[in-house]
Amino acid sequence: MSDSLHPASRPCRIAVLASGRGSNLAALVAARAAGRLPVEFAGVFSDRAGAGALDIARAHGIPALALSPKEFADRAAFDESLFSRIAAVQPDLIVCAGYMRLISEAAVRRFAGRMINIHPSLLPKYPGLHTHARAIAAGEREHGASVHYVIPALDAGPVIAQATVPVLAGDTPETLARRVLEREHPLLVASVRLLAEGRVRQAGAAVELDGRPLPAPLLLGPDQELHLPCVSSTA
Repeated sequence: MSDSLHPASRPCRIAVLASGRGSNLAALVAARAAGRLPVEFAGVFSDRAGAGALDIARAHGIPALALSPKEFADRAAFDESLFSRIAAVQPDLIVCAGYMRLISEAAVRRFAGRMINIHPSLLPKYPGLHTHARAIAAGEREHGASVHYVIPALDAGPVIAQATVPVLAGDTPETLARRVLEREHPLLVASVRLLAEGRVRQAGAAVELDGRPLPAPLLLGPDQELHLPCVSSTA
């Protein structure tokens, strides 16, 4: 792929995939309205007609579409239809923001290097579902969220950035989930901003920032901005 997702003469066009209430989408919309996110929304797509994300999109004049997986023979047929519709709006970047379906390998490869996901764990720990309960059960002291490139393997793509929260005594999956979500929103906004500005790209199994490989994922600071990680040397 080229060094930039889109021509410098126009904003980055993003398509958002969401299955639920759309709180991450709302954070992206608010950031764009505040002038903090140089993007235009090409469309919002869902596998659930009742998803709150669709209501948010329509309230802000963003094209919104839902397809029901039940109307298709299998995942491959559903994804072929859905991602053909996404391709038709010509997005530079696809943002999976609470999209709860596995995506077929063909669809992932079609948009290789142009599709990211936000996941509620510090990957590579706890891919898949029930991440908060699993972190508590394992006795983790730290938990969080990750933004990563989508590859065919589940939640295994190169990680762009992460945000951390402490796991507190007495935490339940619900209390921990709420605290993680508060950090998810600025994490996603900051990550999409770097991508929209052409500063981040996937380079095989690695992530490059400003043309240089990242030694570890960027970290969200208290200022809600992403920072280079402090990587200790054993030399």
